[in-house]
Amino acid sequence: MPAIEATGLTKIFGRKPQRGVRMLAEGADRERLRREGLTAAVIDATFDVKPGEIFVVMGLSGSGKSTLIRMINGLLEPTDGTLRIDGDDVTHLSAARLREMRRNKVSMVFQHFALLPHRTVGENAAYALQLRGVNKADREKAGEEALGMVGLGGWGGHMPSELSGGMRQRVGLARALAAGTDIMLMDEAFSALDPLIRKEMQDQLLELQSELGKTILFITHDLNEAMRLGERIAMMRDGRIVQVGSAEEILNEPANDYVSQFVADVDRTRVLTAGAVMERPVAVVGPNTGPKAAHRLMREHQTQALLVVSNDRQVRGVVYEEDIAEAVRDGSEKLPLRDGEGIARVSPDDFLADLFQHAAATRAPLAVVNETGALVGIIPRVTLLSALTPPSLDEPGDSGAEAALETTAGGTR
Repeated sequence: MPAIEATGLTKIFGRKPQRGVRMLAEGADRERLRREGLTAAVIDATFDVKPGEIFVVMGLSGSGKSTLIRMINGLLEPTDGTLRIDGDDVTHLSAARLREMRRNKVSMVFQHFALLPHRTVGENAAYALQLRGVNKADREKAGEEALGMVGLGGWGGHMPSELSGGMRQRVGLARALAAGTDIMLMDEAFSALDPLIRKEMQDQLLELQSELGKTILFITHDLNEAMRLGERIAMMRDGRIVQVGSAEEILNEPANDYVSQFVADVDRTRVLTAGAVMERPVAVVGPNTGPKAAHRLMREHQTQALLVVSNDRQVRGVVYEEDIAEAVRDGSEKLPLRDGEGIARVSPDDFLADLFQHAAATRAPLAVVNETGALVGIIPRVTLLSALTPPSLDEPGDSGAEAALETTAGGTR
């Protein structure tokens, strides 16, 4: 069951919002609604957030993302559609029930910290528990533990004015953690921070998520932040969600020209991983394979090198085309194995940016191995180069990419 499930969620501002819903159903656009004195902030948003997932809603100013999160936390009532949290329909709850939901199921981290200036850091961290009526000793303990999680252990007695911007945002994050809710909503939570502190906060969030497994809906206008944090990303434009997918899916399979143009300048090497571009390891041979069989496999797959793997998929070496050809001419029945020579082993989670030095130093395909060292995929050089080019371009193996790879290798190929 999704932690958050939105179906046809729509928010229209104006005197007659239901008229706007009918106009949208009849095919009217936002401009026509605007002429009628109506503003369609969110239109037919349908998506779900899985338990334990970081789901990012990405959009430029005016795309509707902030209105969307305000409907999810109950600050705005949807004009149309349904919103379920943990399976419960919360679309038309009373004010009292909404407050109860926000206190017990959903916590917020805001862009501008939203700390209470007259309360200590510890009191701010435990504030949500005070609203619930938790006794002082228990809430102080929970607040102190949450501050420790975000690297602010020992700062509970200080005032917010004594903290830097990054530290104050950590207090906001600690407050959400101390609340103990399974769902966290983060509205442009890091956008007010300078780039270095922002990256530190992103790292902090990813580290905490690996430990706690919260359900996080994260709002941002920064595409690089969305790509870095989101397990899935919802791209918004003019109030509508135009695509939902992983960073790799959005980069490699953009839903329309808008998304394609939006991601065109993304550094793909910092988003795509070895696991996203690797090929199935079908062009491999066992240690007992004969030279003729290996030569035939090379011709079938048009490759100049084959990895040699054991029965348990451990990489034992590599054979090259010229060695195989010589062995066939000599009538040898032994595979001319170069034991471990020229083999680069990488993890499926390694970013492409970290693979080029390996790829430039060897003719053999990169061996993608799991935590036990077993081969799970291969990355030939041509595949690595092709991954650099957005799908909308016609020439994936452009000379610029080739030149970059040669430069990394110091001129060797």
